[in-house]
Amino acid sequence: MLQQTQVSRVEPYYHRFLARFPSLDRLAAAAPASVREAWDGLGYYRRAANLHLLAQQVVRDYQGLIPAEPERLRRLPGIGRYTAGAVASFAYERSAPAVDTNVARVIRRAFHPRARGGRAARAGSDPRIWATAVRLVPRRGKAAWVFNQAIMELGAVLCTARLPRCAACPVRRECATGKSVKSEQ
Repeated sequence: MLQQTQVSRVEPYYHRFLARFPSLDRLAAAAPASVREAWDGLGYYRRAANLHLLAQQVVRDYQGLIPAEPERLRRLPGIGRYTAGAVASFAYERSAPAVDTNVARVIRRAFHPRARGGRAARAGSDPRIWATAVRLVPRRGKAAWVFNQAIMELGAVLCTARLPRCAACPVRRECATGKSVKSEQ
């Protein structure tokens, strides 16, 4: 539900959806129209269809347990590289990068400042950004979870798209972009 949608908009839908489909088994067994109806008003209806297909596949192929490995997660409907990394890291404490738009911006500014911040960089699909993320994420699961959460927060709060707050950034001295910003900023 949170793919391309803000938390404040998702929250009431999330609670109603879980009340209607409290388990993967119930979601998998539901009629497609029922799933679509429960999603109605949230938009991006392909996400609802993919979630329904995902539930069916997880129940059928994984005995109702969502896999922990990013490679397996990516084989599920609607799961891309970011979502696979986020689920593996946050749900299973696996060492997996989770590169969303904010994380891609932080990595680009810190390590690849000459790279353009075009659509690929914003969407986290630039291979250089992912290669850097793979090298940065700690190898221990809990540390990877903390790192992913911290870099997401850094991009959301300080290293923002329009008004980066480099002077307040805790990694400014290590950041290629932060080093070049005048100290009086």
